[in-house]
Amino acid sequence: MTQPAIPQVTGPAARRAVRYEQASIAYNIAEGIIAIGAGLAAGSIALLGFGFDSWIEVAAATIVLWRLRAELRGGRTDQAKQRRALRVVAVTFFVLAIYLLVEGVRDLTIGAVPEVSPVGIVLTAASIVVMPWLAARKRAAGLALRSRLVVADAAETRLCAWLSVSTFAGLLAYALVGWTWLDPAAGLVIAAFAVKEGREAWQGELVCDDD
Repeated sequence: MTQPAIPQVTGPAARRAVRYEQASIAYNIAEGIIAIGAGLAAGSIALLGFGFDSWIEVAAATIVLWRLRAELRGGRTDQAKQRRALRVVAVTFFVLAIYLLVEGVRDLTIGAVPEVSPVGIVLTAASIVVMPWLAARKRAAGLALRSRLVVADAAETRLCAWLSVSTFAGLLAYALVGWTWLDPAAGLVIAAFAVKEGREAWQGELVCDDD
């Protein structure tokens, strides 16, 4: 009978994972501050939601970094603590999904009309480049480590990358043609994916493969 792969908690892959989590925290703190400031200035729920998501990503990455550092110091994986940390990350998926659902339905219902936000457009365009790269690097490190926790965090970063795309598209569509429905509609689709990823993380079903 094949035994499950044991996570590797030391070596170059573990150190790379730590660096990517640190980079993720630093970028998302800056992204969250700028997005919330721009959202308040423009009256944009989309940008406020984008900033809120940045802080969710900070929370998830901080949890993963805490566990990685603890395991690097100890040289072994504590499966019970890994499981608890994975479930906390799963909760952040659900929080993101609830927020997107509530705000998306509200925006579609009331037809919220924000101001054009050049700062928001530039910020989300930058995130379209940065977040997919971070997601790919985290996932590669997670696969090398055989760590479901790092793979789960990579999945959340990937969802944040899609949120960057949808927010950018919504802001640009409003600036160019006055569409207000595109961003909340895309947010509802992303919410559905967040629920799916959250369930898999909670149940420990995120697989460490190359799909």
